Amino acid sequence: MNILVSGAGIAGLACAHQLGTRGHDVTVVEYARRLRFTGTPIDIRGDAIEAVDRMGVLAKIQERRIRMSELTRFVDGEGEPVARIPMAEVSDSDDDIEILREDLVRILADALPDTAAIRFGDSIETLTDGDGGVDVRFASGRTGRYDLVLGADGQHSAVRRLVFGPEGDHLRHLGVYFALADLPGEARSGGTNSIYNVPRRMAGIFRYKGKAVAVFQFRSERIDHDHHDLDAQKKILVDAFAGHRSWRIPELLDAARADPRFFLTSASQIHLPTWHRGRVVLVGDAGYSPAFLSGRGTSLALTGARFLAEELEGCGGDHTTAFARYEARQRPYVTFAQGRVHSGRDRMLPPTWAAIAARNEALRASAGAP
Repeated sequence: MNILVSGAGIAGLACAHQLGTRGHDVTVVEYARRLRFTGTPIDIRGDAIEAVDRMGVLAKIQERRIRMSELTRFVDGEGEPVARIPMAEVSDSDDDIEILREDLVRILADALPDTAAIRFGDSIETLTDGDGGVDVRFASGRTGRYDLVLGADGQHSAVRRLVFGPEGDHLRHLGVYFALADLPGEARSGGTNSIYNVPRRMAGIFRYKGKAVAVFQFRSERIDHDHHDLDAQKKILVDAFAGHRSWRIPELLDAARADPRFFLTSASQIHLPTWHRGRVVLVGDAGYSPAFLSGRGTSLALTGARFLAEELEGCGGDHTTAFARYEARQRPYVTFAQGRVHSGRDRMLPPTWAAIAARNEALRASAGAP
């Protein structure tokens, strides 16, 4: 089949690999002009490890495995460690793999078969699902007809909006925002990774492979803003930390202001009664974002791509049956992941100074001294 995939993130690349290696002709269309590598380390868990093993890339992933979370400590205002990250609670098993998002994206892109190609700097503008195929008009003015269209274009999916309606109809904001900025002055410095809390907020420094980033989280009601307006996103972060000058917060905010690749996103989930309509189907965050608080978005993208490709193959091209079977297999994973977010939020963002102290004391009691 001739298949169009929207989005060259982890979900889109995994779909392109899984479908391309099964003989389908796959085109991946990506809004950005190059692969996007921004993001802190991610986790591959459970059946997602089997998915990458069957793709033939597990060995390369293991070669690039990092252990950033194990080296992370909660610190006080003087920068002194007060508690460890509870690895037994945040990991599914010792087999979980932590890897840089950049490394996983490169591995998946390098493994694409000749039957899959990426077209950068373009995006889907309209979709018309008719008899025998989907007619697509792109922002570039190009047109094409495809047997299937896959929306793998993330939490703010254009495909989902075109087929299933406005984002607000399906998005559940979890009351948390996450921001990330390069911290070049810390890139070669040693030490553990640090997380510092003030009520309802955290600021931290994460180091990995010669790089350092400033990381922020804060509780907030949903804030309407242009997701492509960098200055507006930076202002949201600065306003959230207004008046807080303890530890290294002012310095980290300065780094955020200066970073041209600054990144901000909400902890939000996508809930849909079905992930397919006609010849269009959603994979990854576009269909079932669990939010970063779950630690399972990457794993869902990988299992989703595998299940979809396997069902299309098993159903001999009967996309209606294949889509339903894909959803039946993937839905339990999604339900579990989406239900795991609240404990992560309470651990990372205690609402009061008393709650911060209680969290630290409980972690010390369960895991020993930091």
